[in-house]
Amino acid sequence: MITVFGSIGMDLLFALPHLPAVGETVLTPACTMAMGGKGANQAVAAARDGGRVRFVGSAGADSFGSEARSLLGAEGIDLAGLATVDAATCVASVHFDTQGRNQIAVASGANLLARADALRPEFLASGDWLVLQMEIPSGEVSKAVALAKARSARVILNLAPALPVEEAVLRQVDVLVLNEHEASLLCTQIGQASGAPAKLAGPLSKLLGTTVIVTLGPDGAVGAKGDQTWQVPSMPVKAVDTTGAGDCFVGVLAAAMDRGLELQPAMRRACVAASMACTRVGAAPSFPAGLAIDSMLDKPQWQSGKS
Repeated sequence: MITVFGSIGMDLLFALPHLPAVGETVLTPACTMAMGGKGANQAVAAARDGGRVRFVGSAGADSFGSEARSLLGAEGIDLAGLATVDAATCVASVHFDTQGRNQIAVASGANLLARADALRPEFLASGDWLVLQMEIPSGEVSKAVALAKARSARVILNLAPALPVEEAVLRQVDVLVLNEHEASLLCTQIGQASGAPAKLAGPLSKLLGTTVIVTLGPDGAVGAKGDQTWQVPSMPVKAVDTTGAGDCFVGVLAAAMDRGLELQPAMRRACVAASMACTRVGAAPSFPAGLAIDSMLDKPQWQSGKS
């Protein structure tokens, strides 16, 4: 079972001819709306890849909250841990250009009221996976890690956005996932020498004593565990919108590992899924189903590296 504790909200998506500079107004004919929040996105990605998923977090009693609940429930995700609180549901304004680049502003709202004590004992059993991100209060993330370890559950922490987390907490995490920027910032925070992002996974893994994955966008991802380091490629695609690709990676990684896949093939599956997500507009609406990922992994270019 996978429990995702984190953020949920609605995204307002603006397809622009180019991203605005400071003080610039860029016009577009319309915007679209989709469910968002890194936590909800990761839950959807895991569920679409066949994972049994529960979501724990906070949303408002407003129309955005109702829509987010409806969309998450339609994916077959258990919402028993999704609280209704006296605050506005999170809203994100997502701008993306013709090259797939994006700018995102987030009004956190109800996500700031998410609490780790909502992770009831029946939500985390021995051997389960707890998936976390950093769009809820960092103190609650730390408490959630402690609760999971006390119940012998396993933890994936996506350190996004790159907010400070105590080193002692990071050492309890089973799998730490960061992008290039977040890995560099973490190195600065903990006094680790930085360098090329692709070379940071190994030193961070040795320092923290945990598995570290650094995602590299179109260059795939690098994983490290102890003295082992490996790189997994992405699938070459023409990016339409990269919003949510990292969330897709984390969710599919969790679903694959929950099914018993070893880390390297799980990363390969997650990289392919994230690449596929970049070919469609939006975050959760772009995430592929498990059968579509299987079909892509069965193509000849992936066979030589299949394990």
